[in-house]
Amino acid sequence: MAFPGTAPNGQPYSDKSKITAGLLQIFLGGLGIGRFYTGHTGMAIAQLLTCGGLGFWSLIDGILFLTSNDRTDKQGRVLRG
Repeated sequence: MAFPGTAPNGQPYSDKSKITAGLLQIFLGGLGIGRFYTGHTGMAIAQLLTCGGLGFWSLIDGILFLTSNDRTDKQGRVLRG
């Protein structure tokens, strides 16, 4: 499914949602699920091994997903939302 428009960086928007990524990160961030969703496997494994930075890293990361407009997926495309 294509999403209209281009992001401020000139690329098309990602097919991934920043709201979904943020909520996954807040509720399942200890397992790195939000990062697996966006394709950032290395960071997801780090979160998995540290239990989301004892919960702090995953909570802050989830909030940043929800409030920031420049979070990207694996291909560098800005998340839609």
